Amino acid sequence: MSSPDKLDQLFSLQTELNDRIFAKKDIRDREGKTLSMEAILREARSGAALGPNTVVNEWLGKYLTALDDESRELREELLWKWWSKDHLDMQNIRVEIVDQLHFWISLALTSGMSASDVFDAYMQKNAINHARQDQGYSRDNKNEGDNKSIRV
Repeated sequence: MSSPDKLDQLFSLQTELNDRIFAKKDIRDREGKTLSMEAILREARSGAALGPNTVVNEWLGKYLTALDDESRELREELLWKWWSKDHLDMQNIRVEIVDQLHFWISLALTSGMSASDVFDAYMQKNAINHARQDQGYSRDNKNEGDNKSIRV
């Protein structure tokens, strides 16, 4: 019997955590029901044009703000004073990176991506990045068309 895919597990666990927080904090959707990742995913995958007053836009902003703050916390762990006798706190650095992952997965979910979608997009973008390196990537030859070719 094979074990579940680790990325799928992380997405499932993050969905569970987000739903728990929505319920605990009594966060409601526009119909007054407790918000859920399922409802956000449904909106993100609806195929409708999503504007500024959508739940998806609201939660992408909230999760991005949280990710930005976790990045700031990680930055504060780094040592920039080359004359200092301080040492990196690798334990806390690693925890801050995992905190970032929580919000990164929430962003992916909120945009309507599954773990499989993320893997597929990563593989496509990784190939593009290698091709860019092969072609001597620079601002002068950057082409966003290759990014638009990624299908998710």
